[in-house]
Amino acid sequence: MAEVNDSRGLDTADAVVAELDRLYRGEIERLQAAFRRFEAGDLQGRVRATYPRVRLTVTDDDVGPLSSGAFGFADEPGAYEGTFTRIDLFTSHLTKQFAAILENHRRPLEVGLSELPIPLPFAFPDGMSVGDGFDAAAMTRLKRHFDMPSLRVMDDCIVNGEIGHAPGDAQPLALFTAPRIDYSLHRLRHYCGTAPEHFQNFVLFTNYQVYVDGFIQRGEELVRDPASGYTAFVEPGDRVLRSDGTAVGAPAARTPQMPAYHLVRDGHQGITMVNIGVGPSNAKTITDHVAVLRPNAWLMLGHCAGLRNMQRLGDYVLAHAYHRDDHVLDDDLPVWVPIPALAEVQLALEQAVADVTGLDAVGVKRIMRTGTVASTDNRNWELRDQREPDRALSLSRAIALDMESATVAANGFRMRVPYGTLLCVSDKPLHGELKLPGMADDFYRRQVAQHLDIGFRAMEILSALPPEKLHSRKLRSFSEVPLQ
Repeated sequence: MAEVNDSRGLDTADAVVAELDRLYRGEIERLQAAFRRFEAGDLQGRVRATYPRVRLTVTDDDVGPLSSGAFGFADEPGAYEGTFTRIDLFTSHLTKQFAAILENHRRPLEVGLSELPIPLPFAFPDGMSVGDGFDAAAMTRLKRHFDMPSLRVMDDCIVNGEIGHAPGDAQPLALFTAPRIDYSLHRLRHYCGTAPEHFQNFVLFTNYQVYVDGFIQRGEELVRDPASGYTAFVEPGDRVLRSDGTAVGAPAARTPQMPAYHLVRDGHQGITMVNIGVGPSNAKTITDHVAVLRPNAWLMLGHCAGLRNMQRLGDYVLAHAYHRDDHVLDDDLPVWVPIPALAEVQLALEQAVADVTGLDAVGVKRIMRTGTVASTDNRNWELRDQREPDRALSLSRAIALDMESATVAANGFRMRVPYGTLLCVSDKPLHGELKLPGMADDFYRRQVAQHLDIGFRAMEILSALPPEKLHSRKLRSFSEVPLQ
């Protein structure tokens, strides 16, 4: 990206964030005003607004063992640039990140406007509405006046480590460009039915509506409990239940594809649950977009096929490795890349099982196994000739099989978001115990409430950890961007 004049050198995180916010608001307000003139037929010429950017310059003297953390420093000398959007949504995160950078490198950050255009639809965070009669001809005229979204600047080259640098080029400062973030914020509203600002820092993914039903019941009870610390419960349609029992807004008229529910705490320290549906494609889709919010952790709570004869229906599986046969991330993260277990997440999940069940260490081992979880993109894998899958599962030492967990974990690894998986055995097809309607109903009644309790408890444990402890250095690449 070319260097832009009129930048300001700022040496406090609060000042950097305030200047980014001022620049961003000014640019989108100018675009919004121009669009109103366009609708009124009173716009002449082309209007362009650009994203604000931050530039960090690191010299040879600044590089060294600056930090034992996972973010906030550059690994090598040079210039680093990043573009930013929706500063209101990321104020706390950016303030923490810039404070770490300033502390480690002890030199001002340059803040100004970039040359990267803000696409017109992204100037309307709640969605751009147009008047009646806005047809294809009007859209053609619109493109003459405004920049529109471009896939060339909305890819995942940075997180995938595919950015090439010519001598003198600035390196990325952050994992995502501003238009990539804007794109995902709009996709989250589309898929989940709630505004992105409602998402919390601790995210539970599930593939069963019965878990969502339990989350709704639990969330509404906790919001009404003044001792819980939760201040609101938000459901699709942005209906908000407040702690005083009053509700604002109406539920969504139609259930979105992957509905999200948010149990809100101050500072986004609450819990979000998303029903991602079935399959690795959905799991990748939603995690691709939630990742731009930079959550502190996400966990998969779901059901699985138990693969060992000693397992019983209702037992838990804590994944410490993944056999990836889901394929949706093969081009972004080859299957030979190991997905490590993150100690803080594993310990939180194990402790949560003990806390909720009241069992000692020996008792926990009776109801939970730790091992490899295999994920497949074939829901009817049981109908294949079992010699091939049996051998692959046996060689991998897998103890459970599902369709989403490896994708959720692998995308957490790729996107530098702490991840974990706790599954519940709902059937044992290799041992003749298939998931049938009557058995499933009984299973749900017995286990879902407890499994959900464990997910809540794990998130409470993780939320008590300092963020710098939770964000593992295991997720850093060789030459990582400073801002995570």
